Amino acid sequence: MRDVPARPAGQDDHNPSAGSGPHARLTAWVSGSVQGVGFRAYVRSRGRRLGLVGSATNLTDGRVVVVVEGPTAACRTLLEMLQVGHTPGRTAEVTFSWSPPRGDLTGFVRR
Repeated sequence: MRDVPARPAGQDDHNPSAGSGPHARLTAWVSGSVQGVGFRAYVRSRGRRLGLVGSATNLTDGRVVVVVEGPTAACRTLLEMLQVGHTPGRTAEVTFSWSPPRGDLTGFVRR
């Protein structure tokens, strides 16, 4: 399991050119009660329905990191689902960043 450094609360590293094109890469760190409650399976199911590829991975600090690529509108829809909190468990905070797609993701996995 790879750990991701902590992010300042509420930080959005929105790169205007990355999140506004036809395709994007979204990385979201979700905190709260999100491990052991079906959260990653939920993210995988919703991501696949939206046509996204990526992963949802438990971190040692209790967060889940979600990395997805695909149509920007679909990435934004998944981000909204994470932020609204209608997920298994309880979402306390979501921080995220946008970047250009790398094309290195296939399928959708939970780790």
